[in-house]
Amino acid sequence: MRQADLLGGTPPQALQRLFFALLPDAGLRARIAETAASLERVHGSGGRLLMAERYHLTLQFLGDFQPLPPALVVAARKAGDAMQPQAFDFVLDHAGSFPGSRVWWLGGQRNEALHGLQQGLGTALLRAGARMQRGSFAPHLTIARDVRHQIEPIPVDPIHWRVGGFALVESRPGQPYEILQRWQAA
Repeated sequence: MRQADLLGGTPPQALQRLFFALLPDAGLRARIAETAASLERVHGSGGRLLMAERYHLTLQFLGDFQPLPPALVVAARKAGDAMQPQAFDFVLDHAGSFPGSRVWWLGGQRNEALHGLQQGLGTALLRAGARMQRGSFAPHLTIARDVRHQIEPIPVDPIHWRVGGFALVESRPGQPYEILQRWQAA
């Protein structure tokens, strides 16, 4: 018998999150993990380092849902199909925290190609009729959560990332990411 049956109901459906992201390959994830572990040894976050499989850089966040609306997935795919991604280089060269946050992240200097991709996706999402979250774009890759203290931006050994495309990702708590679709650079 399920626990929910014992309690007299069905469990709430898990929250689903939908977003467009850059996903590092296995070699890059290993370099990021080494950098995260080094930062942890030196600065002691008091939190938990993310598993390398969860590393990503969010381009557009479409929201949290329960359940995920199929029409939004269709619109997001349409937006992704409207893009013509070009490969570009991005360098993660510093770590930090956002004021009031409980995360550590890796980031890089302003990158016009990255910002162009992010803005292009935003425009394509609007044209496709997709609802999306508003806010400023601060490109970062989270490496630790539930940290007890923040760190001011500090340099790290540069991690060179050859970006060759982007993905539409569904996330559920405690489960691996589900890649709904990938778009590769020409």
